[in-house]
Amino acid sequence: MPFYQSEDDNLVFPPVSSALTDPNGLLASGGTLSPARLLLAYREGIFPWYSPGEPVLWWSPDPRAVLFPEDLHVSHSLRKILKKHPYRVTLNQAFDQVISACTVRDEGTWIGPDIIAAYNRLHQAGRAHSVEVWDDSALVGGLYGLNVGSVFCGESMFSRVSNGSKIAFMTFSAHFTGYGGTLFDCQVLNDYTKSFGACEIERREFIRLLYQRRDMHLPQECWQPQTLHRK
Repeated sequence: MPFYQSEDDNLVFPPVSSALTDPNGLLASGGTLSPARLLLAYREGIFPWYSPGEPVLWWSPDPRAVLFPEDLHVSHSLRKILKKHPYRVTLNQAFDQVISACTVRDEGTWIGPDIIAAYNRLHQAGRAHSVEVWDDSALVGGLYGLNVGSVFCGESMFSRVSNGSKIAFMTFSAHFTGYGGTLFDCQVLNDYTKSFGACEIERREFIRLLYQRRDMHLPQECWQPQTLHRK
C-alpha cells in the first residue's frame, strides 16, 4: 500500500481496484490535505478518513453507498415536518460553524483540526459547501460536503433539534437536483442514509457513474450563498 510523504509533489493515486478488502477500501496513507490532492481524490472516487493525530488514510470502499435522486424516499411524517417546520435553511452562509458542529458526537469524531482547515480551504475555493438550519440566530442543524461536477459528496451532518439534519438534507436535495445534480455519494451505507433511499452499488459501477458526471458543471448560482427556505 503506498505511503505518501508530506509533500504533494506526486499527485497520483493508485487505481481504486488495488484497494484492500480488509479493511474494506483502504487504498493509501500519508500525504497532505492540500486542495489539489483532495480534489484529485474525489474525482477518482477516493476520500480521506482517519482519526485525529494519525496519518491520513485514503479510502475507496466496495461496494459504495449512493443515493439516486429518483430513489429519494420521504416518509409521510417527514413530509409533514418539511411543510410545517419553523426553521430558516440557508446555503454556504456558515461553513466553519457547520463543520465544527459536526465534530460534537458521543462516539467521538474523525473530523480533527486538519480536516476542518482543509475543508475550509475547499469552501473558500468554492468547492466545499454547507447547508445551515437556523432557529432565529441559532444554528440547529446542517451538513457539509463537496461537489464533483453533478455529484455531491456528503461528508457529515448534525442536529441540535429533532430532524435538524433531515430538514437540511431534504431542502438541499430539492435545490441541488433543481440545478441539475444527478447523484449523492454517501460513501458507506448506514441506517440513516438508507432511510432516505440510499443503496450500495459495486465500486466499478460507481466509478463509471462518477466519470460520466465529474465534468458536468452546475450553474454557478447553484452554489452562491442564499436562503433555501424561509420559516
